[in-house]
Amino acid sequence: MGIIGMRISKIGYLIKEGIRGIFLHGFMSFAAVCVTVACLLIVGSFSCLTYNVRLMVEDLNKTNEILVYVDESLSLDKAKSISTQLNLVENVHKATFKSREDALADFVADHEGDEAFTGVEANDLRHRYIVILEDNSLMEETVEEISKISGVAKISASYELAEGFSTLQNILGIASVVVTVVLLIVSLLIIYNTVKLAMYDRKDEIAVMKMVGATNGFIRLPYVVEGFILGMLGAAIAFGLEWLLYDWMLRELDRVDTLQMFTFVPFQELLIPMIVIFSGAGLIVGVVGGWTSIRKFLNV
Repeated sequence: MGIIGMRISKIGYLIKEGIRGIFLHGFMSFAAVCVTVACLLIVGSFSCLTYNVRLMVEDLNKTNEILVYVDESLSLDKAKSISTQLNLVENVHKATFKSREDALADFVADHEGDEAFTGVEANDLRHRYIVILEDNSLMEETVEEISKISGVAKISASYELAEGFSTLQNILGIASVVVTVVLLIVSLLIIYNTVKLAMYDRKDEIAVMKMVGATNGFIRLPYVVEGFILGMLGAAIAFGLEWLLYDWMLRELDRVDTLQMFTFVPFQELLIPMIVIFSGAGLIVGVVGGWTSIRKFLNV
């Protein structure tokens, strides 16, 4: 019980000293929090943007359709029966049947007023399926599987467009990782230097503690606790501001008709990932900043 009491007392001392340091050097603490908030807002905003852009590209990717034409000798009922086999093919997201008559109606609407196509009848067209894939990078393999289905006469697929979407997704994924890592590194450097400047105000205090025999760990831990508190405080403020700014942006986008083509998910959908990102970044920034920035001043 005595050992536990000593440990609790030590933890209480560290927390008390960490909080005391924040108020004792209020201006530098305020500066560290402001820098943390600014850096995390940049990282958070970019993360939200890349997530939404990735979803937009995925939705756009699903508009790349495959047309599966049914053998013209099949009856309407037999043509519709192919639907079950199509939907069982791996990587097929959805297969929608379109009869000759529906295809003719679309054809007439698309070529209204064009005399060159006058006289086209339903029997001149084929029953077909509009197929949307889960992953367009696997289009060739999927088309090969669909072509094996009995009753499929012809398949029309835009391989170049699918490859373009896949390339865009890969580039976006790599770019988002690189930019996020760079932003985090820059943020850590800025915050590290800010905390280091704060330590210059305390070098005499640290020197006195060293002279009376305090160990490096005993001196360092209150600053680590202080860095943790400042980092988490900055993360909490940045998270709240990010939420407010994101919701404000959505309201502004809704007001402009030309921008409504850009669909952003509500912040509630990003809530858990953003909490993890902000709290994790605040923890790392605060603890690492507090631990490393004092190292130079321990060599007395």
